Amino acid sequence: MPAPKTARFPGTDEEKLMIFGRTTRGERQQDPDYPLEVVPQSARRSPAGLFVLLVSFFFFTPTMLAGGQTSVGFRFSDYLGLALIAAAVLAVYAALMGVISSRSGLSTVLITKVCLGRAGGKWSALLLGGTQVGWFAVTLATLSDLIGRALSLEYTWPLVLVFGAVTAMAAYRGAKGLEMLGWVAIPLLLALCIWVTQRAVGDIGGWGELMATEPITEISAGSALTVLIGTFVSGSTQVGNWSRFSRTDRGALVSIFVAVIVAQYAMYFFGGLGSAAYGEPDFVLALYEMGLVAAGAGLLLVALWTTNENTAYAFGVAGSELFSVNDKRPFVAGGAALGVVFALTGIYESLSTFLVLLGTFVPPLGGAIMGQFYLVWRGRLPRRHLTRTGGLTGLPAVRVSCFVAYLLGTATASAGSVFDFGIPAVQGIVVAAVAAPLCHVLFARRSGRTPDDDASGSFADGPTPRTTEQKAGD
Repeated sequence: MPAPKTARFPGTDEEKLMIFGRTTRGERQQDPDYPLEVVPQSARRSPAGLFVLLVSFFFFTPTMLAGGQTSVGFRFSDYLGLALIAAAVLAVYAALMGVISSRSGLSTVLITKVCLGRAGGKWSALLLGGTQVGWFAVTLATLSDLIGRALSLEYTWPLVLVFGAVTAMAAYRGAKGLEMLGWVAIPLLLALCIWVTQRAVGDIGGWGELMATEPITEISAGSALTVLIGTFVSGSTQVGNWSRFSRTDRGALVSIFVAVIVAQYAMYFFGGLGSAAYGEPDFVLALYEMGLVAAGAGLLLVALWTTNENTAYAFGVAGSELFSVNDKRPFVAGGAALGVVFALTGIYESLSTFLVLLGTFVPPLGGAIMGQFYLVWRGRLPRRHLTRTGGLTGLPAVRVSCFVAYLLGTATASAGSVFDFGIPAVQGIVVAAVAAPLCHVLFARRSGRTPDDDASGSFADGPTPRTTEQKAGD
């Protein structure tokens, strides 16, 4: 994008340099991932890079376990249909969330800050960052335990230390490091899964026998979808951390939708395959049952490594907003260290229930954001909140209408969990999304403003200066 004419930027030379994200010495800003700012077009990446990042994030072994636990309640062919529905729901949700960040250039936490206000941004940073630190600990403990079992090790704490450091390295380098890891890991993971599938299908007697596998327990379709969708709906909410680097909205939409469908459905399929072929819902343990200890260890290592790298990146970005530090790297290191402590002390075992509880609070956050963005602001964030350097300014402490919509969605999701009806996460998203425009109109009328007061402008072009006419339009 050509540099604007100097006449459009009144002020000192230092101010002009700061507009372009440089210091007076011409140095680039400290963190190349823009944790507290709009990602400029010059830093955007291709759809292929985004696709690899997301596939590596969604290759999550607990999703395999969820697939194995639910597939036992259905004929395998029927289970695959339910798995496709669950993957499609997550893909649509993630794609809609991803387009918001692609269009604005802001991370999920910063989008929440614009929608819910400054206090809402801090809450989302604590909520999303804390969730990811917890999952980092759980994943790290699982990885160390199963690798230690494969190698017949008496003590696994050294593995916790080693894997904790290793799985945060690419995240410390930023999105570019995650993409490089994905290009190497994903082909290896897919090749291993395809080879193991052929082996399992041969052992069970062919595809016909696999598809005709009878259920061994009773599980309702609603309960199965709740488990399958709930496993990664919180992760889908944070897809904007990566889609903000997309060059186009269409590229983000297609990359996210295809990546989630491919990765999620693959995880569901392999988890169900282990149950159907070997009666083992944990696919990695199914590999051990097959005598493929090395293959199981390799699959586990690659899958959890790529997932934890992206998890560390997510809590690094959240930490930047929580403490208002424009550098995610200290929080990547600090969150990883905290995750290691949780894994070493066994606290991660009690975190599982807590993480499920957080799953009730996270999805409605995405619903409120989508309702505010698509239905209130009509697909454009208010440009007046963007500074010349790409930061945020003029945000309310709390945007009451959007926050109330979020609370309504959370209450709905909580009720679904307590009384065991419907799909709590999805219900929370839908209610929050529908409530956002209704609450906006209600509170606008009570305050004497028009419903469209907040619905002008766009962040789409990044940190460009505003003319007098544009300011008046805001």
